[in-house]
Amino acid sequence: MQVSEDTNDDFLFIDDSDEDEILDESGADTWKVLIVDDDPEIHSVTQLALSDLVVLGKRLEYIHAYSGRDACQLIEQHNDIVLVLLDVVMETDDAGLNVVKHIRETLLRQDIRIVLRTGQPGYAPEESVIKDYDINDYKTKTELTRRKLVTTVYAAIRSYQQIDTVTQNRTGLEKIIASSADLLELHSVREFAEGVLTQINKLVTANTSVFCARGQGIVEGADDLSLYILGQQGLSSILVSQKLDTLKNLSVQNQISTCFQHKQHQYESGGVALYLSSGGFRAVVYLELVGTLTDIERQLLEVFMTNIAVGYENVHLFQKLRNAAYKDWLTDLPNRLEFVNLLDEFGQSQDNNLVAGLIDINHFSDINDGLGQDVGNQLLMAVTSRMKAMGERCQFARVGADVFGIIGPNDCVTPEKLVDIFTEPFSAGEQFLPINATIGLCTKEDAATRGVKILNQINIALNLAKKSHQDHFVYYKTEMEEKTLWRLDMIRQLRTDFAEGRLELWYQPQLSLESGKVIGAEALLRWRTAEGKFISPAVFIPLAEYSGLIIDIGDWVIHQACKQIKDLEQQNYHHVGISVNVSIPQFKRDNFVDNIIGAIREHQIQPSKLELEITENILMDEPQVVIDALVRLKHEGISIALDDFGTGYSSLSYLQKLPLDRLKVDRSFVTDIAQPGESLIADTIINLGKQMNLKVIAEGIENEQQQAHLKAQGCHEVQGFFYAKPMPSDEFLAFLQENN
Repeated sequence: MQVSEDTNDDFLFIDDSDEDEILDESGADTWKVLIVDDDPEIHSVTQLALSDLVVLGKRLEYIHAYSGRDACQLIEQHNDIVLVLLDVVMETDDAGLNVVKHIRETLLRQDIRIVLRTGQPGYAPEESVIKDYDINDYKTKTELTRRKLVTTVYAAIRSYQQIDTVTQNRTGLEKIIASSADLLELHSVREFAEGVLTQINKLVTANTSVFCARGQGIVEGADDLSLYILGQQGLSSILVSQKLDTLKNLSVQNQISTCFQHKQHQYESGGVALYLSSGGFRAVVYLELVGTLTDIERQLLEVFMTNIAVGYENVHLFQKLRNAAYKDWLTDLPNRLEFVNLLDEFGQSQDNNLVAGLIDINHFSDINDGLGQDVGNQLLMAVTSRMKAMGERCQFARVGADVFGIIGPNDCVTPEKLVDIFTEPFSAGEQFLPINATIGLCTKEDAATRGVKILNQINIALNLAKKSHQDHFVYYKTEMEEKTLWRLDMIRQLRTDFAEGRLELWYQPQLSLESGKVIGAEALLRWRTAEGKFISPAVFIPLAEYSGLIIDIGDWVIHQACKQIKDLEQQNYHHVGISVNVSIPQFKRDNFVDNIIGAIREHQIQPSKLELEITENILMDEPQVVIDALVRLKHEGISIALDDFGTGYSSLSYLQKLPLDRLKVDRSFVTDIAQPGESLIADTIINLGKQMNLKVIAEGIENEQQQAHLKAQGCHEVQGFFYAKPMPSDEFLAFLQENN
């Protein structure tokens, strides 16, 4: 084609029919080429010259622009343009150069290949253009033969394809890195499996996908080596935690199994099975593909599977750690920590028909001690199995050595159904063990919102149930906690006041019925608060025993009594002794006897003037140990009295063995002693004491009739309000001066 000299455009193509064409006949898709020139004939000639060209399997598709402005608009509309054949001089002398700047700087398209074609090189010198503008080639129209044009286009498109491949790889790798980071945040195997499928679908498009692995140690209840579905996408039914054969697709099952057995990826026309392995943990991801995988997609998938393999191992290790932290090693039930988490869900649930509880096996330690821990463990497994038989509606946990937790609907978690668990003996090895349990319950209505708080509420109910002699269960109520808080406040106050010296020892005189003289006094503990208010011993003594403070208080009482005896001796009241009550926790201490002897020697008093009052309940646990301790005390000259005789254990066989000096008749036998037929027990105790050569003292004397009856029966000594109320030390000394 000849162009007029007025246009300064020379021949675009010269005859080059003797040159070979660069053709590739193997493709169906197209490459979009934008021809930008203000001369329509240039468009026609260019399209004609390239009409049969096939580049990398694709033919060319042409888009035409006749100005720089039109070119910019078309590039914005078509994001798949790969090549621009661009004239320089059009509506302006630099219109083409402005198009280059728009592509690179405004649209930020670095992938589009740009070839400048000009018939007026003077307006755009080659050296200056190549230096200042991001173009890929520069040609004058006079030098472009058909052969050179084909070569230029082919090279430009190949360059685009290489850049596009790199871009896809980079984008894919960025997705892999981002996906891996997301997957690292997932800690359960199921979450990880679902996450992997989600991330894979960002790399390639799949109709359906499944994540499969052996279920042992992953799927609850799975103890075989079969393949299980751990995650799924695109399936019509939920198959998670089910065996692979539930997929009901034999070809897919075979492809997954083959992949798992051969430990390598399996690519087929309809789908791909990808193998995943790290640290001995293996899995297979199956994808039903929408189209055919490109080489890049295939490479990315393989890189992705390699990258997440370590993550898969970590998830397994994390699950093992979590099981160690939140599961009971013996029963495989949730442990205490996990039960608290379950109680969190319970407290925040909108279902008001739920109940949570604790089941405490009674006397379990006796089974461990008597039959061994192996039998004890077998018993716990048997209990676990029987509880699970209640159904899947209930959640169970082992929260202590012999304590189980339960959460479930109120029609399932009932005292009757829980008690029924223990109606039949349990098989543990060769043993058939009948056991029972104590139960604490809390309804959703009465429960707090936090798990730790709810557990505390159930514990309160359980402890009350243990103290109950009628029912084996108790439901938590708000007032229970209020009482508990009151008790804790009282214990804290008692500790504080004891440390600050607000506890006092008062003395109730004991008199001889024969002479009417004071022969001693019972030391009685009194608590005066900082506000001057007295707290009843019936209130604070049990609190002191419950908190263990009674040990320190008891030691203090012994020393105060010894000081009082010393004061009495210094004032010539050598015949007056002091009786001190001894609690069970005090007596159970190994150093109890040594402490008593040490106090006597420290204060340098006559041992016989200190009398220890013990109750029958002390004898119940280990009678012989008690007897041996009392014999030691008696050997040191310390007096021993049996308090509240007849109200408790009352074993005459042990009574004969005790090194006693005195029997004490309880006030409950004295109250109605003057009434006909009401004095039998008191009279019997008095006669028994006389026959055993023991002094007998009666407490709770409030009137003259009681005194007369006791005197007639030969009772030796008395104490009560009829004679004097308990009084502080200084008042007791004044009382002695007036009555002796």
